[in-house]
Amino acid sequence: MPTFNQIIPEITAMRHLITRLAHDEAGFIVSSELILIATIGVLAMVVGLAEVANNVNQELEDVGSAFGSVNQSFYAKANSGLKGQKKGSEFIDNIDECDGEFDVVCDGGTTPEGNHNW
Repeated sequence: MPTFNQIIPEITAMRHLITRLAHDEAGFIVSSELILIATIGVLAMVVGLAEVANNVNQELEDVGSAFGSVNQSFYAKANSGLKGQKKGSEFIDNIDECDGEFDVVCDGGTTPEGNHNW
């Protein structure tokens, strides 16, 4: 079993190490800079992802407008002959309410909650 005189130098060395670590501020500046850089990076990512979301909405609206602008109208004339006849047929593709190019607006602002006039 170690004697008291053998333990005292170890306690003194440990106290000296703890005191040095408590007064060491060399890593504090680096961690503060990293927190600042990380915060700026996260804010930039949020803004960037908002722009990506707007652009994805616009591209999907373009695809929807392309499908909506396809004219599906047809017309078949009536035919008749010696032994039979075929009546004509017609379908006219009218413009739908959401066939426009600028139906989805990402920068329209928010609508307040409550006080709905339904």
